[in-house]
Amino acid sequence: MISFDRHGPWALVAGGSEGIGSAFAQRLAAAGINLLLVARNADQLEATAAALRAACPVEVRTLALDLAGEDMLARISAASEGLEIGTLVYNAGAAGGPIPLVDQPVGAALANIRLNVVGQTLLSQHFARGMVARGRGAIVLVGSLGAIAGCKNLAVYAGVKSYTQTFAEGLWAELSPHGIDVAALVIGRTRTPALERTELPDGTGVPAAEPADMVDFAIANLDQGPVLVPPEHVQGFTALRGMPRRKAVQIMTRSLEPQTRDLMP
Repeated sequence: MISFDRHGPWALVAGGSEGIGSAFAQRLAAAGINLLLVARNADQLEATAAALRAACPVEVRTLALDLAGEDMLARISAASEGLEIGTLVYNAGAAGGPIPLVDQPVGAALANIRLNVVGQTLLSQHFARGMVARGRGAIVLVGSLGAIAGCKNLAVYAGVKSYTQTFAEGLWAELSPHGIDVAALVIGRTRTPALERTELPDGTGVPAAEPADMVDFAIANLDQGPVLVPPEHVQGFTALRGMPRRKAVQIMTRSLEPQTRDLMP
């Protein structure tokens, strides 16, 4: 569970303007933890912050920036100077659309890597140093079932999400002896605004979890890291990880194709 004493007094939520990030911010604020929310859309960020301030007696600061930008760490470091960040939630990592790698602009593939790999690595390193010194804290990295196997037209996304999971495992081994909770939250299709803009066109009938349910599961099981898989996905997660890789890739590609075919060039 999240507590002020163990995970406060401040939390940084990267990708905190909507969806799962916003749901994490709500739960943290309800626990009395002050927030620094980071996301690209300044208007959405301020709207989320205003709602949180109205609902909970906490301080909420915002920073509008692109987490894939080269100045990301410098700007977040400056914005969080003097704040005791006890919790880091990294909830940024859009797929960027189902496009074969050979058809992607180089910049798009690199931005995906910077967002999903570089960003969470640098922020985890930066804030974990203070957590280790204090002997408490939490790092939550929002991952994806897409990490289990590669997928046609989502090769980079599957690769970087695989990094999220493996990185969280190693980080947990390093930091849990210091009293720090580390977990990768492995989600499936979740009804976030980002997903609805990309993978859930009208009429698909694709089931999706609610962000609040995923966040509540993560918070209730935070000390059970390094990898948190919601109960409804445990069977598929375990099966795909254990089967021959070619078969796993074929199944992953088929399972996502109904949601991506309308967007394919």
